[in-house]
Amino acid sequence: MLIFLPSGRKRETLSKIAGPYTSLELMICAASKLLEDHKSVLVGTGLPVLSAMLAKRTHAPNLLLIFEAGGIGPQLVSLPISVGDSATTHASVMASSMDWVMSMAQQGYVDYGFLGAAQIDPYGNINTTVVGEYARPRVRLPGSGGANDVGSLCWRTIVIMNHDKQKFVPKLDFLTTPGYISGPGIREAKGLPEGTGPYRVVTQLGVFGFDEETRRMRVLTLHPGVDRDLVAANTGFEIPMGENISNTDLPTEEELRLLREEIDPDGLVIR
Repeated sequence: MLIFLPSGRKRETLSKIAGPYTSLELMICAASKLLEDHKSVLVGTGLPVLSAMLAKRTHAPNLLLIFEAGGIGPQLVSLPISVGDSATTHASVMASSMDWVMSMAQQGYVDYGFLGAAQIDPYGNINTTVVGEYARPRVRLPGSGGANDVGSLCWRTIVIMNHDKQKFVPKLDFLTTPGYISGPGIREAKGLPEGTGPYRVVTQLGVFGFDEETRRMRVLTLHPGVDRDLVAANTGFEIPMGENISNTDLPTEEELRLLREEIDPDGLVIR
């Protein structure tokens, strides 16, 4: 995973971050620690499902996994490669449908939603539709899928993505999924459920939250080897940092063993 740095710093910083684990593994472990036992999470494939599987095998054995295509509460014995993979309904509580899952979120039964993004702005709004002008984009992306429903209706949205100035932008090229839109109270004024919204953003540089008063993104923890200058150099907007920012907890040996030997032994994601 690349980190865009001022000239001459890439090699040094990457070697500091790598250690006995990769930056990808650190992101997965950091995201998994955000999930609580006896809660529900709507996950997709890739990093989100690895984070959720790791949480279930460590500190949150009663975490309820929900997949967009309809699998609710499966016992994942293998890594799903799509949200409709048969693994997502293995020994599940229910094999439902996409509209059932989204109606669960609409009724307030989904605590966490996991999303990725091509772009994110200071208020946690995300773009997964186009890069550039909509009519003639430089890149045409997959679009919303269920992302708008997840970001609009789940109580807490977690975004996991790469961190650079092309992705952390002051203004989105296209608004696919609403965050706090433009400040406090705007989500609710637009008709979205009170108390929902972006919760955390996990990148290869750190873990970020949102200020309760301004609803703008702020730094919570920085990964080992990452400093304030590195975050500023890779963020396209001003991001507040307190005086005493702690380091993100490192992956434990057991977490790494679970990831490499049980959750993703074929390296479909982590390699």
